[in-house]
Amino acid sequence: MSTHDNYSLFDDVCKFVDEAAKHMDLDPSLVEQIKFCNSIYKFYFPLKNGDGTYETLEGYRVQHSHHKLPVKGGIRYSSLVNEDEVKGLAALMTYKCALVNIPYGGAKGGIKIDPTKYNVDQLERITRRYTSELIKKKFIGPALDVPAPDYGTSSREMAWIVDTYEAFNPDSINAKGCVTGKPLSQHGIDGRTEATGMGVFIGIREAVSVKEDMDELGLTTGISGKSVIIQGLGNVGFHTGKYLQEAGAKVIGIAEWNGGIYDEDGIDVETIKAYQIKNKGFKGYSKGKFIENAGDLLTYQCDILVPAALENQITGQNAEMIKAKIIAEAANGPVTQEAEQILLKKNVLILPDMYLNAGGVTVSYFEWLKNLSRVSFGKLEKRYDMKKYETLLESIENTTGDSFSDDQKHAIAKGASERDLVISGLEETMVTAYHSMNEKRKEKKIKSLRTAGFILALERIAVSYMDLGIFP
Repeated sequence: MSTHDNYSLFDDVCKFVDEAAKHMDLDPSLVEQIKFCNSIYKFYFPLKNGDGTYETLEGYRVQHSHHKLPVKGGIRYSSLVNEDEVKGLAALMTYKCALVNIPYGGAKGGIKIDPTKYNVDQLERITRRYTSELIKKKFIGPALDVPAPDYGTSSREMAWIVDTYEAFNPDSINAKGCVTGKPLSQHGIDGRTEATGMGVFIGIREAVSVKEDMDELGLTTGISGKSVIIQGLGNVGFHTGKYLQEAGAKVIGIAEWNGGIYDEDGIDVETIKAYQIKNKGFKGYSKGKFIENAGDLLTYQCDILVPAALENQITGQNAEMIKAKIIAEAANGPVTQEAEQILLKKNVLILPDMYLNAGGVTVSYFEWLKNLSRVSFGKLEKRYDMKKYETLLESIENTTGDSFSDDQKHAIAKGASERDLVISGLEETMVTAYHSMNEKRKEKKIKSLRTAGFILALERIAVSYMDLGIFP
């Protein structure tokens, strides 16, 4: 699952933009403006180890587009972090937010470390120092730049970030909105943990609901009965697999960096996850076959392949061997442009990352709104709605002479919780975006959903610039 030295994610994203621009009437200078990264901050800072020695760490924050503020994007901790990767991921965030109509510019951050080599105390000091560097240069703030978790980080790091930001900005009433993906105790939002995986599931569900498209692939509509292989059983891969399984799909393969598992009878996602946590991998699992070289699983026969790990996984080298009918890009940039051309010729439907993993940023947006308003969703209206529906049900019972069961009453009368509203908003965002993108693909008579997604995103970004009077 390693990336190739000569591969450039940022160049790949720019090529996707150029491909989309061919189908549009945009000023070439506007396209160039949209493609460039507006601000790149690369810095170094020291870490003192327990034995008194020091090491120098490399950090990044890239703000790709200021056409909307604040900018938004995760922070990753990985030994593979480099400037090009962060630029590419920041650019993807710009187009992703525009596609799903969320008012952010794109950004991304990272520290070049292997987080498994550091203890919790070291990681806290690294995170707080990284945050203070961003504060110094105004690369973080609820109105400027709002980070979130990414590969190698979690709600724990976000709690450290918001605490550090508040210490530097004690008079900022909106300080909690400087970062999203926080724990619930730190004004996070209910539903954020599973948001990206749920968004991936909703995107796949919408794609397989279109009969015309499924007929072209030789598949039936609906998720039930579809075979699925997932690469990466982290937060996104796990929740995607869990929701697909609950909807009737059969997960037959799971690939991880230290080996995979294959079982054509189906793998229970929750059971294998518990085993993985306990045993640090799949080796020794009592069911299915252990696959030493997990990358091979990408080429196994299945209906839906879900790369949910790192970028640059399906390339010109292995694209011809892919047997899946649908590739659902849960990770950022797992299919290279070269591979996409090969797969489109093979009539594979690719659900692009810029759309499919937008669930995380969508729910992050809801968290940010919650922080700015300083009231949780549903708090004001939940009881009012409940009383209103209870009165309505009583009226129906009195009129008809029949009675609802307690379960029916609860299901109908309960007011929406924060999580109910978050999932409803996520579903609305993902459903609307998919069908807009698919309609654009058919309108432009192109095969690539990704190109259609970039066209939609570019249309929206271009309007922002034009409305500012920057371009005619």
